Order: sequence, then structure tokens, then C-alpha cells
Amino acid sequence: MTAVDTVAPFPNPALASTSVQELPSAEGADLPLEGFRIGVTSHRRSQDLIEALERRGAEVLHAPALKIAPVQEDFRLIDDTRAIIAAKPDLCIATTAYGMRRWCEAADSFGIGDELLDTLAACRMFVRGPKARGAVRAAGLADVGISSDETTATLVDMLLAEGVRGKTVAVQLHGYTDVRQLERLRMSGATVLTVTPYRWVKPEGEDKLPRLIEAACSGNLDVLTFTSAPAVDALWSTAHEMGLYKQLIEALKTTVTTAVVGPVTAQPLIDAGLSPLVPERFRMGALIRLVVEHLALNHVRRLDTRSGNVELRGRSLRINGEQVEMAPAPLLLLRALLGAGGAVLSRDSLSELLELRGSVHALDMTVSRLRSSLPDGRLVETVVKRGYRIRV
Repeated sequence: MTAVDTVAPFPNPALASTSVQELPSAEGADLPLEGFRIGVTSHRRSQDLIEALERRGAEVLHAPALKIAPVQEDFRLIDDTRAIIAAKPDLCIATTAYGMRRWCEAADSFGIGDELLDTLAACRMFVRGPKARGAVRAAGLADVGISSDETTATLVDMLLAEGVRGKTVAVQLHGYTDVRQLERLRMSGATVLTVTPYRWVKPEGEDKLPRLIEAACSGNLDVLTFTSAPAVDALWSTAHEMGLYKQLIEALKTTVTTAVVGPVTAQPLIDAGLSPLVPERFRMGALIRLVVEHLALNHVRRLDTRSGNVELRGRSLRINGEQVEMAPAPLLLLRALLGAGGAVLSRDSLSELLELRGSVHALDMTVSRLRSSLPDGRLVETVVKRGYRIRV
């Protein structure tokens, strides 16, 4: 059986060995994510990511979109491996460290590990990045080329530059498809065989993903993280089934920041019109740092007022260092007023923000609830016939 239909040119292989526990918290802040709620959609090694975020003060909502199928059940993997062994490829591309290791382990479990290593040793190996190179060398193999930017597209450029016509190319993939890279090889005259050492299936607890989507749509989420492109596709599919796809996209464009581990994971978000955060180094630790920096720069409000120093971090409000509990609607109103820095916000604009449809009474009630929640209600000042402002 020849596998030719799946490819993942650049998923998130770096997650396999990056330790997030060694990352320092943001300078000058023991809990830089305090008050923020972050969604985690990953399954494999999700606990490392969750613990790293929680150590920095975040509340984490975990809803694995997909999980990796058990290798013992992946008979297609073994069929594809046997096809590659029989074909004796001239060239092989290794895209991920985890995939390379899992491929060798699966072959061993089915008694064809030595045959696979002999086959790979006889061909010219190209690797997508340092971690894939490490896995190849740990298997006792040697590589002859590495991508300069950790992308499969660059590897394909290298192969095409030296010529692939009449040659057989084996490509070790992730579970995400980039048909273009395979087609480039085929159009240049290569025979392409693929193997996908790990495939995605739906995880247990399928109710978690709908709850995550509802949290995003209702404004109860600050950041949504992804470490694989298939997880994004699974989120879109579930949102469509719930009839919330348009609302979810709107929330991700306006109130919820998306953050991904690398450019391939980002692509389905970009295709949907979103602009996710992507770290310069495609590592989990770099992703966490980027989230911390983004929230600190864009979602922390600090203001010195006549009632003292006010700091709003996500859902965490402190006045003169003391924690103040507040309901969502008054908190949203306070965030807008703090953002104005003491300038007046009109009643109409605040009503629109709170989706009160111009209800004067509802706005007055929300302002009243806000004032009663504050240590000093005079912090929110009424400007007659104009609106409200923070008293600075």
C-alpha cells in the first residue's frame, strides 16, 4: 500500500523536548498572567503547558480538540512503512523529532524496525530542523541536509535544486496535510511515498470543546492557544455543529487573542481572517513568553486616580494592592473607563459596549453596581449630560 495523500510540512515538532518548567516568570512579576483565562486545545504534553501557565497565575480552560491515535491501532502506519521499505527510496525527509521516534518505535513493535533503519541508512536523509536531526542521529542515521528556517518547503527547495526526476522520495509527516509540497515533488518527476507516524482522533470528554467555544463567544476567555493545525480544524468543525462558527470567529477577531506555536498551526486561523500570535522560535516556551508579553502590553490597565492606584489584569482588579471582586458587566464598564484614562465616555457608547440597546435604566443600574463594588464609589464620576469618567 502506497501512502500519498497526507503531509504536514511544518506542525509543532518542537514540543517533544522543550521544557517549559525551566522558563522564568516575567521580570518584575511573580504572576504575570494573574486574572487572565487561557484556553488550551492541545492533548499531547498539555499538562506541561497548563502547569506553566498556571504557575504564572492564569486560569486555564483545557479542552483537547484532538488526541493522537494509539500506535497499536495504526495499521495504516505499518502498511505505509512496509511500502517504503519495499520501494527502497533514494531520499527521505524527516519533518518532526516526535514523528521520527514514533515511526521507529512502531516499526520495532511490529518486528520490522531493523528493516526500516537499513532502508533509511541506504538513502539520503534531509531533516526539517535541529530536533528532527537529533532524532535521526539518535536512531543511528546520518542526515545530509537541514532546512535553514525549519520548514518543509525549504527542504523541498533543496531537493528540487539537486533534482528528483526518476527518484523515490519518502516523507515522514505529521497529521496535517500540505498537498502543495508533495505536488511540487511529483510535478518535478519524483515518486512520493508518505508515512504519518501519528494521526489525530477525537478525545474523550467531547463536551469540553463546546464549553470552550461558548466561553470564547461570551467573552469569558482572553487567549486561546493551539499547538497543531488539526486542532484548529477540529474547533471550526465543532463550532459549525453548534451553529456558533460566525460568533466564534467574531470573538477571535475582537475579544479573544489566538496564539500558536508555529506558522503551519497558524495557517487555518489566517485562512479564517484571524491574526494569531506566532513566536519567532517555534517552541512552547517562546509561545508562553509571547502570550505573557502580549497581555502585559495590551490587556493590563493601570491608572493613578484620586481613589488610589487601580490595576486591572484580565478579570483581576486591585486597588491600592487590594483585590476587589466584581461581576462581569461592571468589570467590562470599568475596563472601558480605565482605557479612556480619565476622558469622558458617552452614555451611548457605554450602552453599546454593554449591549444594552440604549436602555438608560440598565446603564444606570450597571454604573450603580460598579460603584457599590468599589472601595470608593467616587472613583466613577458622572459628567452631567455627557457620560462617565474615572476621577483622576
